[in-house]
Amino acid sequence: MDVDFQNPDKRSGGVQSVERTFELLELMADAGGEVALSQLAEVSALPLPTIHRIMRTLVNGGYVRQQPSRRYALGPRLIRLGETAGRALGAWARPYLASLTEAVGETSNMAVLDGDQVVYVAQVPSRHSMRMFTEVGRRVDAHCTAVGKAVLAELPTDSVGQLLARSGMRPQTEHTIVDPDVFQRELAVIRDRGYAEDDGEQEIGVRCIAVTVPGAPARAAISISGPATRMSRIMVHEVVPLMHRVAGQLARELNVTHR
Repeated sequence: MDVDFQNPDKRSGGVQSVERTFELLELMADAGGEVALSQLAEVSALPLPTIHRIMRTLVNGGYVRQQPSRRYALGPRLIRLGETAGRALGAWARPYLASLTEAVGETSNMAVLDGDQVVYVAQVPSRHSMRMFTEVGRRVDAHCTAVGKAVLAELPTDSVGQLLARSGMRPQTEHTIVDPDVFQRELAVIRDRGYAEDDGEQEIGVRCIAVTVPGAPARAAISISGPATRMSRIMVHEVVPLMHRVAGQLARELNVTHR
Protein backbone atom coordinates (compact mmCIF):
# COMPACT_ATOMS: atom_id res chain seq x y z
CA MET A 1 0.00 0.00 0.00
CA ASP A 2 1.54 3.33 -1.05
CA VAL A 3 1.44 6.40 1.13
CA ASP A 4 -0.80 9.10 -0.32
CA PHE A 5 0.01 12.52 1.09
CA GLN A 6 -2.84 14.20 -0.76
CA ASN A 7 -5.99 12.12 -0.34
CA PRO A 8 -7.87 12.38 2.94
CA ASP A 9 -9.04 9.28 4.69
CA LYS A 10 -12.81 9.41 4.15
CA ARG A 11 -13.50 7.14 7.09
CA SER A 12 -11.88 9.40 9.69
CA GLY A 13 -12.17 12.78 8.00
CA GLY A 14 -8.41 13.22 8.33
CA VAL A 15 -5.36 12.70 6.17
CA GLN A 16 -4.43 9.07 6.53
CA SER A 17 -0.72 9.56 5.90
CA VAL A 18 -0.52 12.25 8.59
CA GLU A 19 -2.29 9.98 11.07
CA ARG A 20 0.17 7.22 10.24
CA THR A 21 3.13 9.56 10.62
CA PHE A 22 2.14 10.61 14.11
CA GLU A 23 1.32 7.03 15.02
CA LEU A 24 4.89 6.02 14.12
CA LEU A 25 6.39 8.94 16.04
CA GLU A 26 4.40 8.01 19.14
CA LEU A 27 5.42 4.36 18.81
CA MET A 28 9.05 5.51 18.63
CA ALA A 29 8.56 7.56 21.79
CA ASP A 30 6.95 4.61 23.56
CA ALA A 31 9.97 2.49 22.62
CA GLY A 32 12.40 4.96 24.17
CA GLY A 33 13.05 7.04 21.07
CA GLU A 34 14.95 4.54 18.94
CA VAL A 35 13.61 1.59 16.93
CA ALA A 36 14.22 -0.62 13.93
CA LEU A 37 11.85 -0.64 10.97
CA SER A 38 10.94 -4.23 11.75
CA GLN A 39 9.81 -3.19 15.24
CA LEU A 40 7.58 -0.47 13.82
CA ALA A 41 6.10 -2.93 11.34
CA GLU A 42 5.35 -5.37 14.12
CA VAL A 43 3.60 -2.94 16.46
CA SER A 44 1.91 -0.69 13.90
CA ALA A 45 0.61 -3.36 11.48
CA LEU A 46 1.55 -1.04 8.60
CA PRO A 47 3.31 -2.45 5.53
CA LEU A 48 7.09 -2.13 5.66
CA PRO A 49 7.28 -0.08 2.39
CA THR A 50 4.79 2.41 3.84
CA ILE A 51 6.80 2.77 7.04
CA HIS A 52 10.02 3.19 5.07
CA ARG A 53 8.55 6.02 2.95
CA ILE A 54 7.22 7.85 6.00
CA MET A 55 10.49 7.47 7.88
CA ARG A 56 12.48 8.70 4.86
CA THR A 57 10.29 11.83 4.75
CA LEU A 58 10.80 12.41 8.49
CA VAL A 59 14.57 11.95 8.13
CA ASN A 60 14.68 14.48 5.30
CA GLY A 61 12.84 16.95 7.53
CA GLY A 62 15.08 16.40 10.54
CA TYR A 63 12.30 14.96 12.70
CA VAL A 64 13.90 11.51 12.68
CA ARG A 65 17.54 10.52 12.18
CA GLN A 66 18.98 7.24 11.02
CA GLN A 67 21.71 5.75 13.17
CA PRO A 68 24.81 3.98 11.82
CA SER A 69 23.13 0.77 13.01
CA ARG A 70 20.28 1.51 10.54
CA ARG A 71 17.89 2.02 13.45
CA TYR A 72 15.80 5.19 13.56
CA ALA A 73 15.81 7.73 16.40
CA LEU A 74 13.71 10.80 17.15
CA GLY A 75 15.39 13.85 15.64
CA PRO A 76 16.40 17.27 16.98
CA ARG A 77 13.69 19.26 15.20
CA LEU A 78 11.14 17.70 17.55
CA ILE A 79 12.76 19.47 20.51
CA ARG A 80 11.41 22.90 19.59
CA LEU A 81 7.93 21.48 19.07
CA GLY A 82 8.08 19.69 22.41
CA GLU A 83 9.30 22.74 24.30
CA THR A 84 6.54 24.92 22.85
CA ALA A 85 3.88 22.29 23.52
CA GLY A 86 5.19 21.86 27.07
CA ARG A 87 4.81 25.57 27.78
CA ALA A 88 1.26 25.51 26.45
CA LEU A 89 0.45 22.43 28.51
CA GLY A 90 1.79 24.15 31.62
CA ALA A 91 -0.36 27.21 30.98
CA TRP A 92 -3.50 25.08 30.69
CA ALA A 93 -2.64 23.13 33.84
CA ARG A 94 -1.76 25.95 36.22
CA PRO A 95 -5.32 27.07 37.13
CA TYR A 96 -6.20 23.49 38.08
CA LEU A 97 -3.01 23.06 40.07
CA ALA A 98 -3.71 26.39 41.80
CA SER A 99 -7.08 25.07 43.01
CA LEU A 100 -5.33 21.97 44.36
CA THR A 101 -2.64 23.97 46.15
CA GLU A 102 -5.29 26.26 47.63
CA ALA A 103 -7.25 23.28 48.97
CA VAL A 104 -4.33 21.20 50.27
CA GLY A 105 -1.78 23.87 51.14
CA GLU A 106 1.16 22.09 49.47
CA THR A 107 2.95 22.43 46.15
CA SER A 108 1.13 21.00 43.14
CA ASN A 109 2.95 19.72 40.08
CA MET A 110 2.22 18.28 36.66
CA ALA A 111 4.65 16.05 34.78
CA VAL A 112 4.56 14.08 31.53
CA LEU A 113 6.39 10.97 30.44
CA ASP A 114 9.02 11.95 27.89
CA GLY A 115 11.06 9.01 26.66
CA ASP A 116 12.30 7.10 29.71
CA GLN A 117 11.98 10.07 32.08
CA VAL A 118 9.32 12.42 33.37
CA VAL A 119 9.56 16.15 32.84
CA TYR A 120 7.78 18.71 35.02
CA VAL A 121 5.66 21.04 32.87
CA ALA A 122 3.73 23.03 35.48
CA GLN A 123 3.89 23.89 39.16
CA VAL A 124 2.05 26.02 41.70
CA PRO A 125 4.18 26.38 44.85
CA SER A 126 2.97 26.21 48.40
CA ARG A 127 2.85 29.39 50.45
CA HIS A 128 5.01 27.75 53.10
CA SER A 129 8.59 28.94 53.31
CA MET A 130 9.75 25.31 53.45
CA ARG A 131 8.60 23.55 50.31
CA MET A 132 9.71 21.37 47.41
CA PHE A 133 11.80 23.19 44.81
CA THR A 134 11.36 20.96 41.75
CA GLU A 135 11.33 23.49 38.93
CA VAL A 136 9.42 23.40 35.65
CA GLY A 137 11.56 21.77 32.97
CA ARG A 138 13.37 19.44 35.34
CA ARG A 139 13.76 15.88 34.07
CA VAL A 140 13.94 12.97 36.49
CA ASP A 141 13.91 9.19 36.29
CA ALA A 142 10.39 7.80 36.41
CA HIS A 143 11.02 4.98 38.88
CA CYS A 144 11.83 7.24 41.86
CA THR A 145 9.01 9.80 41.66
CA ALA A 146 5.31 9.61 42.44
CA VAL A 147 4.35 11.16 39.09
CA GLY A 148 6.59 8.68 37.27
CA LYS A 149 5.22 5.69 39.14
CA ALA A 150 1.63 6.81 38.55
CA VAL A 151 2.23 7.01 34.80
CA LEU A 152 4.20 3.76 34.60
CA ALA A 153 1.40 1.93 36.42
CA GLU A 154 -0.75 2.49 33.33
CA LEU A 155 1.75 0.92 30.93
CA PRO A 156 1.96 -2.79 30.04
CA THR A 157 4.32 -4.77 32.26
CA ASP A 158 6.64 -5.57 29.35
CA SER A 159 6.94 -1.89 28.38
CA VAL A 160 7.79 -0.97 31.97
CA GLY A 161 10.42 -3.68 32.12
CA GLN A 162 12.06 -2.41 28.95
CA LEU A 163 12.04 1.17 30.24
CA LEU A 164 13.60 0.14 33.55
CA ALA A 165 16.30 -1.82 31.71
CA ARG A 166 17.15 1.23 29.60
CA SER A 167 17.14 3.70 32.50
CA GLY A 168 19.15 1.45 34.81
CA MET A 169 17.05 2.30 37.91
CA ARG A 170 19.70 4.60 39.34
CA PRO A 171 19.34 5.09 43.13
CA GLN A 172 18.67 8.69 44.12
CA THR A 173 18.44 8.02 47.85
CA GLU A 174 18.66 5.02 50.14
CA HIS A 175 14.88 4.64 49.75
CA THR A 176 14.84 4.39 45.94
CA ILE A 177 13.47 1.10 44.60
CA VAL A 178 16.18 -0.42 42.41
CA ASP A 179 14.88 -3.98 42.00
CA PRO A 180 12.67 -4.39 38.89
CA ASP A 181 10.54 -7.13 40.48
CA VAL A 182 9.93 -5.07 43.61
CA PHE A 183 9.06 -2.10 41.43
CA GLN A 184 6.57 -4.08 39.36
CA ARG A 185 4.86 -5.18 42.60
CA GLU A 186 4.74 -1.53 43.65
CA LEU A 187 2.97 -0.66 40.38
CA ALA A 188 0.40 -3.39 41.04
CA VAL A 189 -0.38 -1.77 44.40
CA ILE A 190 -0.69 1.63 42.70
CA ARG A 191 -3.18 0.25 40.18
CA ASP A 192 -5.32 -1.20 42.97
CA ARG A 193 -5.42 1.86 45.22
CA GLY A 194 -5.49 4.54 42.47
CA TYR A 195 -2.54 6.72 43.49
CA ALA A 196 1.25 6.62 43.76
CA GLU A 197 3.59 7.70 46.55
CA ASP A 198 7.21 8.77 46.72
CA ASP A 199 8.45 8.81 50.30
CA GLY A 200 12.01 10.11 50.15
CA GLU A 201 12.82 8.11 47.02
CA GLN A 202 13.86 11.13 44.94
CA GLU A 203 14.84 13.55 47.72
CA ILE A 204 15.34 12.76 51.39
CA GLY A 205 12.69 14.41 53.53
CA VAL A 206 10.26 14.99 50.66
CA ARG A 207 7.00 13.09 50.19
CA CYS A 208 4.75 13.18 47.11
CA ILE A 209 1.35 11.77 46.19
CA ALA A 210 0.35 11.52 42.51
CA VAL A 211 -2.55 10.48 40.29
CA THR A 212 -2.70 10.22 36.51
CA VAL A 213 -4.52 12.64 34.23
CA PRO A 214 -6.96 10.18 32.57
CA GLY A 215 -7.23 10.26 28.80
CA ALA A 216 -4.86 13.19 28.37
CA PRO A 217 -3.17 13.52 24.95
CA ALA A 218 0.17 12.75 26.64
CA ARG A 219 0.83 10.35 29.53
CA ALA A 220 0.68 12.72 32.47
CA ALA A 221 0.19 12.89 36.23
CA ILE A 222 -0.37 15.56 38.83
CA SER A 223 1.05 15.49 42.34
CA ILE A 224 1.20 17.29 45.64
CA SER A 225 4.56 17.40 47.39
CA GLY A 226 6.18 18.84 50.44
CA PRO A 227 8.31 18.10 53.50
CA ALA A 228 7.56 14.65 54.89
CA THR A 229 6.82 16.16 58.31
CA ARG A 230 3.85 18.09 56.90
CA MET A 231 2.81 15.59 54.25
CA SER A 232 2.52 12.84 56.88
CA ARG A 233 -0.36 14.79 58.42
CA ILE A 234 -2.33 14.89 55.17
CA MET A 235 -5.34 12.61 55.13
CA VAL A 236 -4.72 10.60 51.96
CA HIS A 237 -8.26 9.24 51.83
CA GLU A 238 -9.54 12.83 51.64
CA VAL A 239 -6.88 14.30 49.35
CA VAL A 240 -6.77 11.59 46.68
CA PRO A 241 -10.45 11.94 45.65
CA LEU A 242 -9.86 15.69 45.32
CA MET A 243 -6.79 15.05 43.16
CA HIS A 244 -8.79 12.69 40.95
CA ARG A 245 -11.47 15.36 40.49
CA VAL A 246 -8.89 17.99 39.53
CA ALA A 247 -7.14 15.52 37.19
CA GLY A 248 -10.46 14.75 35.52
CA GLN A 249 -11.24 18.45 35.05
CA LEU A 250 -7.79 19.02 33.58
CA ALA A 251 -8.17 16.02 31.28
CA ARG A 252 -11.42 17.42 29.91
CA GLU A 253 -9.73 20.79 29.30
CA LEU A 254 -6.80 19.17 27.50
CA ASN A 255 -9.02 16.97 25.36
CA VAL A 256 -11.23 19.91 24.32
CA THR A 257 -8.11 21.85 23.35
CA HIS A 258 -6.62 18.75 21.70
CA ARG A 259 -9.63 18.42 19.41
